[in-house]
Amino acid sequence: MTDRQNTGKLYGVGVGPGDPSLVTVRAAELIGKADVIAYHCARHGRSHARAIAERYLTGGQVEERLMYPVTVETTDHPGGYRGALDDFYREASERLAAHLDAGRDVVVLAEGDPLFYGSYQHMHKRLAHRYPTEVVPGVTSISAAAARLGTPLVEAEEILTIIPGTLPEEELAARLAATDSAVVMKLGRTFPAVRRALERAGRLEDARYVERATMDGERTGRLADIDPDGVPYFSVAVLPSKVAALDSAGRPFQAPDTVDAEAPDDGTVDDGTVDDGAAGGTDGTGGEVVVVGTGPAGPLWLTPEARGALANATDLVGYTTYLDRVPVRAGQVRHGSDNKVEGVRAEFALELARRGRRVAVVSSGDPGVFAMATAVLEAACEDPYRDVPVRVLPGMTAAHAAASRAGAPLGHDYAVVSLSDRLKPWEVIARRLRAAAEADLVLALYNPGSKSRTTQVASARDLLLEYRAPQTPVVLARDVGGPTERVRTVALAELDPADVDMRTLLLVGSTQTRWVRRGGDTEVVWTPRRYPEEQPGS
Repeated sequence: MTDRQNTGKLYGVGVGPGDPSLVTVRAAELIGKADVIAYHCARHGRSHARAIAERYLTGGQVEERLMYPVTVETTDHPGGYRGALDDFYREASERLAAHLDAGRDVVVLAEGDPLFYGSYQHMHKRLAHRYPTEVVPGVTSISAAAARLGTPLVEAEEILTIIPGTLPEEELAARLAATDSAVVMKLGRTFPAVRRALERAGRLEDARYVERATMDGERTGRLADIDPDGVPYFSVAVLPSKVAALDSAGRPFQAPDTVDAEAPDDGTVDDGTVDDGAAGGTDGTGGEVVVVGTGPAGPLWLTPEARGALANATDLVGYTTYLDRVPVRAGQVRHGSDNKVEGVRAEFALELARRGRRVAVVSSGDPGVFAMATAVLEAACEDPYRDVPVRVLPGMTAAHAAASRAGAPLGHDYAVVSLSDRLKPWEVIARRLRAAAEADLVLALYNPGSKSRTTQVASARDLLLEYRAPQTPVVLARDVGGPTERVRTVALAELDPADVDMRTLLLVGSTQTRWVRRGGDTEVVWTPRRYPEEQPGS
């Protein structure tokens, strides 16, 4: 075992993004008095970290050049690319260990920060538990890029996501869509895929490009304007803060021209003022409506695509209760309204988009299931909104969320029926329930009851008992994913309408649905995927 009292000390020293004057005082001090200076490099032998630290070297130190056997090329190593690197890291760490065992202090130079995508971290993992170690942080390329752009990365409650450009394109798009601000590292050959991902995420226009921040040859600009053939590895893509910029007097910037759009007339709209300059031209260019499904509850049910659409919108339109689930973002205008004005709400959103706004219409669950997508599309198919771009983003449905809590009651064919008779007569609902029952389908029953609708649950139960056994399981799922969630299962014959309100969804089993107790008090409801074959003559 190594005698730690007689060993040298290992230092992981960050030397910053490129400008030697950004090296910290502590880093310069350690570089100047180290016995050994180590640095990683590619096979060409040049090291950016050493070049940054050169002015602080005394000339008397031992230099250990840790040369990678491969970088991006192929290798004939029996363990492949990863095997070749593992062998290299092991051999390099043992070279440094020999110096430490001899009592020499070793400084490993790291461009940027040692523990941020740095080569030093591979030495740290292999040596820090064996020798006294100190890590000296450095200015990262992210901080340098933001400084050179002269724009904040994040402000207030915004979230910054750091993404390696080497991720698959679809994963890049999902991550970029879901965050407020982002920095994509490791461009170079990944640049075309990163650019496509930004475009797919609807973030390309906001993206900025920084190349060789604080180094010779530094370049910045709009990412959409960058030629992919000239992008080096030492470059990053930046999605800066969405918080509104300040004018020369330090006040939030407001475009000089505004247009008033008529808001839903129910007294709950926050603001009907449209600032054309924030989202597109006054001719309406750049405007669109995105109908966003937020799932049945909070942010855990939100898809990355939906999260991104909400973050990118200039205006949020929706039923006030659903809008309250969406985080408040600086610069966004929120237009809340009552749940009985869907048509007016849809036209209001389209009018905003027609004037250049990026509008997210917020809908719970999936917007195409008894929700806002049909109202928006119905209005969008009429003049003057036919040319307004409209997208529908799916969300988790209440039925699927409820089913997951109970087990797998929707494991076979099922039908979805709303028991609300506000938009269709009860006779139609009864006919559909009867048809689904005769077909032996599991039923997901939406909108079963409310303060003003008290007879539907009992009527549906009695109708279904004509086709289903009294012990058929019925899942009562209330406020799934919310703070007052309650999910339980009862027999169809024992379904009490008093236990059902507008926030409850019912899942009624088929003749094949199983209701099983599994250990302790755990119950599970599931419907087999295999349906029994009909017997001859049946």
